[in-house]
Parts: sequence; C-alpha cells; structure tokens
Amino acid sequence: MSTTLAFYFLVSFGTSVVLTPVCRLLAIRLGQIARPKEDRWHRRSTALFGGLAITIVTIATGLTLPAPGQISSLIVCGFLMSAFGFVDDVVSLKPSTKLIAQITVASILLFFGFRLHWVQSLLGDAMLTIIWIVAVTNAFNLIDNMDGLCAGTAIIAGAFMLFHIVNGEGATTLGLYLVALIGATAGFLVYNVHPASIFMGDTGSLFLGLNLAAMALVDKPRSGLASGLVPIVAGPVLPLLLPIFDTMLVTSLRLLSGRNPSRGGRDHASHRLVAVGLSESRAVFTLWVFAGAGGVASILMQRRDPSLGFIAAVIFLVAMAIFAVYLARVRVYDDADLAVLKGETITPLVANFMYKRRVAEVLLDLILIPVAYYSAYRLRFEGSQFGANYKQFLESLPVVLATQLIALFAVGGYRGIWRYFGIMDAVVFGKAVVLGTVGAELVILYIYRFESYSRSVFVIDAALLMLLLAGTRGSFRLVGEFISRRSAIGQRCAIYGTAGASLGTIREAFGASALKIVGFIDDDPARRHMRVGGYSVVGSFSDLLSLIRAGELDVVVLNTPLLDADRLRELERSCHDHDVEILRLQLQLKRVSAVS
Repeated sequence: MSTTLAFYFLVSFGTSVVLTPVCRLLAIRLGQIARPKEDRWHRRSTALFGGLAITIVTIATGLTLPAPGQISSLIVCGFLMSAFGFVDDVVSLKPSTKLIAQITVASILLFFGFRLHWVQSLLGDAMLTIIWIVAVTNAFNLIDNMDGLCAGTAIIAGAFMLFHIVNGEGATTLGLYLVALIGATAGFLVYNVHPASIFMGDTGSLFLGLNLAAMALVDKPRSGLASGLVPIVAGPVLPLLLPIFDTMLVTSLRLLSGRNPSRGGRDHASHRLVAVGLSESRAVFTLWVFAGAGGVASILMQRRDPSLGFIAAVIFLVAMAIFAVYLARVRVYDDADLAVLKGETITPLVANFMYKRRVAEVLLDLILIPVAYYSAYRLRFEGSQFGANYKQFLESLPVVLATQLIALFAVGGYRGIWRYFGIMDAVVFGKAVVLGTVGAELVILYIYRFESYSRSVFVIDAALLMLLLAGTRGSFRLVGEFISRRSAIGQRCAIYGTAGASLGTIREAFGASALKIVGFIDDDPARRHMRVGGYSVVGSFSDLLSLIRAGELDVVVLNTPLLDADRLRELERSCHDHDVEILRLQLQLKRVSAVS
C-alpha cells in the first residue's frame, strides 16, 4: 500500500511540476493576470490558472483508479466546482451567484451519499452537511490570500486525512485519490511559494476546498478508533480548523467594523502577522504550524482512548482563541485605507470589547481548571485504574473548580493585564493555585474523609494549572516579544551598561518596529555571555568599538553613569567617524508643587 501511495504521489507531483508552467504561459497569453488592487495583498502582476494544473492532474489520476466508487461522484463535483471557479477567475461573478453554485454542488454530493453523520435527524444532518461543504469550500477560497498559504494548508490537512484513511480497511481508492490531490498541489506549490510566479485562483482554491470537505464525509471503518460524537466531529474539523478559523476571524471583525464580509481585504490572519513585523514567508510558516497542530490533535482524538487527544484539542482550541484575540488587536489599515473602505478598523471596537476581558478570563479558567484536574488524574492513573477512580474525579471536580476560581479572585488574579505579564504576576497565580489546592483538599477531607482519594493528584494538578494559567496570561507578551525580536528591521542598537536596564523605555523611545537590539555591552568580565532581558552581553568597551568600526551598529545607548571622560571621548570619536548616533538613557524625578 505504501509503495502504491508513493507512486501515485510522485506521478501527480511530477506531472503538476511540468504542467503548472504551461498553465502560467497560457494565462499570460490570454491576459489572465491578477493585478494589484486596494483590497488585495500582492503588489505585482501574477499569472492565474495555477488551479487548472491541480484540477487536471487530480482528475486525470482519479480516472485511472480501479473501482472508483464514491470517487466518481467526487470527480464530477470537483470538475463542476473547478469549472465554476474558472469562470469566476475570468469574468468575476457576484457573491450570490457563487453561493448558489456551491450549494448546488454540495447538494449533488449529498445525493451521492456524502454525509457528516453528526446528528440522528436525517434532515438536520443533510442541512449540516451542505453547510459544512459550502463553509469549508469558501474557507479555502478566503485563505488563498498570501503566497503558498492555501496550497500548503491543503497539503497539511490532506496529509492528516490520508493518515486516517490508510488506517481504515477498504479505503485504498480514496487514499490514492487523496494522495494524487496532495501531489498535484505540492507540484503547484513549487511555483507558488514567495515570491509566487503563479496563483491558483478560484479554480484551484474552490477545487481544493470541495475535495477536502468531501473527504471528511466519506464513511471510514472505526475499528480501533474512538467512538462517540466528539471524536467523530473532531476528526474532520481539527485538520481543517485553520481555514475555518481565518474565515470566522475575518467575517466577525468585518461585521464588527461595519464592513461587507464578502468584500476582499488585507485583514486576514496572515496579513495581521505581517503587520506585526513577520515576513510573508514566516507568517505563512506560522499558520502552517497551526494547521499541523490541529492535525496532530485530530490523530490523538481518533485513538481508541481519546483522552490525551481531548486534552490536546482543548489546549489547541484555547491557543487558537488567544491567538484570535491577539490578531484582532492588530491595526491593519492606515487612515488613507480607512477612507477608501468607508469604515473603521477593528482596533477601536476590539479595545472597547476588551473591557469585558475579565468575564472572558473567568470563562477561560472555567476550561483550564477542569483540563488541569482531568490531566492530573490521567497522569496519576493509567488504564483500568483511571476508570476505577473516575467517580472520584467527577465528585471532586465541582469542589476543585469552585475553590480555584475563588482563590484566583481573592488574591487578585483577575487584575493583571496580559501584555504586561511579569514575574510578580506569576507569583500571584502561584499563591492562588496553592490556596485553591489546599482549600479543595480541606473541603474534600471534610466531605469525603479522603476515602479513595490520591493526594498526589492535587500536587500534579497544581503544577499543571500553574503552567496553564501562566502560559495563557503570558502568551500576549511572549508572542509580542518573539515577533518583535524575530522581525526587527530597524536601527541596530547596542546598550552600554546592564545595570537598571530598561528595555521597555528604550523601545518606546524608538518605536517597537524601529529598533533591533544587538546586545548589551558590559566591562565586567563575569557578565560576558550572560543574558539580560533576553539579550546577550556581547562584550566589553573594546568589543563595542569593534562593532562600530565594522559598521554593525547605528545607535549606541548609554545606560550607565560610570563612564569616564577619556572613554566617552574615544567613543564619541569612533561614533562620529562611522556615523553612529550616541544616546543616553536618563530617568528623572521632579518635585511638583501644589498650585491653589
């Protein structure tokens, strides 16, 4: 089976690599070029018709499969959707026309037996199936907004779906068709990575979205897999969560800002990552990582015992929610763009909404506390032991939840601001966790006398909860610091003196995106190669002069009062000769007299 899959992948990949340049040449000859627009990201004219290569290779390979079965209907519907996308690329159809065509194709798939099987009601399941197909198809269409993003996401999602398929029995044909789709998309991606020389257009994005949405609907044997509604739902949703996430984020923010959700724009998740300083390639790679994380969670959820997958899925969903809040705060349009869009950016609205963040924090902890407690039981008890102690977990969960929430409130856990999270905030959460754990143990001791209860569970629970609380609260600052350091492209700066280092003050003076800190300079040999505020001590005064002469600095910030006159004059001469600016960081306190 693996040899056959590899063969079909290589054939479809090689054919797509050869056919994509032909489609690019055809697009150029016919004048089918995506030209820059106000509501589009790309800034240079790029050929379309890349989706033709994906469609032709996938369908041609599918027609060679033995006993196609459900693949025949999928090929027909895929062809119809791709042909509709091709027409849209050429003449630009209205959103309502697109929706009608998508519902029609989804209805055809439903007629041929593609169903979600999420609810017992056949009518309800039929409507959910149509909504699923249309939503995922449009999600892939919307995520095609930056070089390589849609194609790479489709490959990642398809790979995890393939993993589920090949583990089932009698899914050979479906697996071969999916691997052909992945290979054709990978061949196109060779020319679509930044800077892209060809776009897939609606021809490709709609074709990919329809196929991947339909792949999640094919009945697969569940021997050895988890049973129940949650794994059934998580199986198709988690690998495709990234395009769904981007669609929900963009739609909700556009509605909040009074804009038409169907109108294009530069406000997707990828655009917001670039707005905070990431390069296009890094922004796309970051979203690929999220797509992969969703796929891993889906695999864990499909195991016979999905408990680990359930924990991973909840943590992943919480991370995505925090990520959404972080991205929503990013300003993606300047004032000139706002005039064109005839609306506001989402930033003011989100800022107003975030006044309700305390409620959101409590709701978040309402998820984190049970997850930590459940994980503690899973780590403490394995196999049949967990089942034997599950009753105690359910009985004690309300006690643990209530006491931990009360402890967090009592010690001031809901008074901090996430983007300024620091060590003292972690200390506050440590106090809350200890207080809540001890309180829960005392209540359980009074009610149940600790009969059949494990004390070590509470120790594990405290450690896990502390990690989750600190991780979620510190996520804003962590992401901001990581992005600013990875993407810093401004003036190269060395800070002379580590005593009382105030990185925040220096950054505010320059602007977050206008400063790239090279490191600290300190004459104390014991501090060489140490880290201050996350930056290394790169050397002493002589090393500073070497950096200046080598042209590796634009600014030197003096952060120490202990600099003699001779050394200061030598530094000034060197900086003057190499056009390097010298600044001194000063903090002053002035007495203010009361005025009647």
